[in-house]
Amino acid sequence: MWSWFGGAAAQKRKDVPKNAILQLREQLDMLQKREKHLEAQVAEQDAAARKYVNTNKNAAKAALRRKKALEKNAEQTSAQILQLEQQVYSIEAANINHETLLAMERAGKAMQQIHSGMNIDKVDKTMEDLREQHALSEEIGRVITDVPLGEQPDEDELEQELEGLEQEQMDERMLNTGPTPVTPALDRLPAAGTSDLNKNKPAAVEEDDEEAELAKLKAEMAM
Repeated sequence: MWSWFGGAAAQKRKDVPKNAILQLREQLDMLQKREKHLEAQVAEQDAAARKYVNTNKNAAKAALRRKKALEKNAEQTSAQILQLEQQVYSIEAANINHETLLAMERAGKAMQQIHSGMNIDKVDKTMEDLREQHALSEEIGRVITDVPLGEQPDEDELEQELEGLEQEQMDERMLNTGPTPVTPALDRLPAAGTSDLNKNKPAAVEEDDEEAELAKLKAEMAM
């Protein structure tokens, strides 16, 4: 309920400059119309004075007197218009300054509310905790990447085991091959008549080839 009254009062205060500006503009509009009407009357009296200047001096003088009075009223109206315009500008500027100040006050209260649970010591403590946690994370990552997955074997042991495997393979090949048979010298000598047969074999083969070639030619000729 109090907030409703407070809101209504605030709205009423906000409407004050608005209503004042509206009233001033209405008055300005009326004065500007009056100024134009007076200017038109001044022009009419000037025309009448010119009309009667040579024929009726009294009428010309009367027209000039009315012209002077109208010009004075027109000057006063112009001065009033100028003052009202200045008032409108002043109220608008004051209202803008007031609204700007209220906006800055609201911003200040919002910042106070945001910073209500904060202070320099708390910020420093938070930043220090963050730095510690970041350093701990980096240290954990470094330890994880540096720890070997298992104990590495000795290189000398690997060489000895490799030599043992090579020796086992050599022994196995020797066992599978067996003793090399010894061929008597007589077995390597050619048998009697073998030389002659070998000499005649190429000739027989050559003769067979020629016969086959002749048979092929005869067949092609017959076709």
